[in-house]
Amino acid sequence: MSTLYFLMAYPLNARRIKLVIFDLDGTLADAFSAIADSINFMLRKMGRKPRSLYAVKRSVGWGVDTLVSSFIEPEKAAEALAIFRSHHDKRLRRNIRLLPGAKTLLPYLKKKGYMLAIASNRPTHFCHIILGALQVDRYFDLVICGDAVKRPKPSPDMVRHILKAAGVRPGEAVYVGDMSVDVLCGRRAGVFTIGIPTGSCTRQEVAAAKPDRMIDRLTDLKKII
Repeated sequence: MSTLYFLMAYPLNARRIKLVIFDLDGTLADAFSAIADSINFMLRKMGRKPRSLYAVKRSVGWGVDTLVSSFIEPEKAAEALAIFRSHHDKRLRRNIRLLPGAKTLLPYLKKKGYMLAIASNRPTHFCHIILGALQVDRYFDLVICGDAVKRPKPSPDMVRHILKAAGVRPGEAVYVGDMSVDVLCGRRAGVFTIGIPTGSCTRQEVAAAKPDRMIDRLTDLKKII
């Protein structure tokens, strides 16, 4: 049975919530195999040994520049990034999936009248490929990515941009993410943060960032708002 973890002393005023913001990779979508395939294509093209899916997955979430730099020396980073982007543009269009619960949760939230948004450190182009391939792009009012702001997560810029565009105050929004970087971003923007251990970080790592709540699965969100 799923368990909700209450990490803060104050309750969420669910009636005030107007906007639900999600991270993408590891929160709504599983594209880790596609990312690993593109990283390993890049490494092979540059005469390097491939890396495991686990190693790649643990490096996801800090933006594509940081991801590529995790596997290649700085002086080769620009060349590696170009190879990765070219391959990933094609690879990302197949064999990705929604994480359990996302397919039913998104229409449920829209029917309840919530605005929905994506805040991801991925480049905008790749985010839209994923949302379109998974046929969920129609649910989102706003998609703000790492290349659309001056500072990506853990900076609060992305979430603040979404709040301003949506005309919503911090106390009227929640942010759901699978990484400590998501929790830090949401906390710094003043929104209610919800951690879910379904992506790059372990439960302990997400919890250490002190989200307002932890959930086990996406459908647990229905018990909160």
